[in-house]
Amino acid sequence: MPEAILGCCVIGYLLGNINPAFLFAKCKGYDPRVDGSGNAGASNAFILAGKLAFFTTAILDILKAFFACRLCRCLFPTLPVAEQLGGVACILGHMYPVVLRFRGGKGLASIGGAILSWDWRVFLALLALAVLIAFLTNYICFVAPTMSLLFPALYYWQTRFLPAALVLMIPIVPIFCKHSENFRRIREGTEVRMSYLWNKDGELRRTGRS
Repeated sequence: MPEAILGCCVIGYLLGNINPAFLFAKCKGYDPRVDGSGNAGASNAFILAGKLAFFTTAILDILKAFFACRLCRCLFPTLPVAEQLGGVACILGHMYPVVLRFRGGKGLASIGGAILSWDWRVFLALLALAVLIAFLTNYICFVAPTMSLLFPALYYWQTRFLPAALVLMIPIVPIFCKHSENFRRIREGTEVRMSYLWNKDGELRRTGRS
């Protein structure tokens, strides 16, 4: 059992270290850890490279977490929390990748991959909720913390399997810590709003990035 737990953690973490946003940026000649919001994730890929980079990065981040969950479940079928451990390790590997000196993304798409692995219907419902939250608040940064709380709560409500729900709670604190800078910028009025999608120049002027 300890070997299975360690195996899930190692596999998930290493898969999480694969960072599409960084790889895309290297091809384009910039570093997402330095440029834009300083975040090696899909949202910064959009700021720096546009919609295609955003969707490509987000989809790949979702798929890597989905694959981590399914691979761990397949390799360690006797471990009841193998899928959840693999997903959580992938989320943390995405956020704190050793290959990028622990400066990765903020975990939203990877959470999505773990949710998708569990139940595609819940994934679609929470995706709709995520879009609603982003548009109602006009800030994307509220979505990941909200999903990190809802996912384990919904999982426990549907399955009543407490050990797995507790594993899914592990990323909550790291995700809130990762977004503390966003919350600070909101208070200061320098955080990029969702309206960047249709008012790029106005948002860049408002936040002093132009």
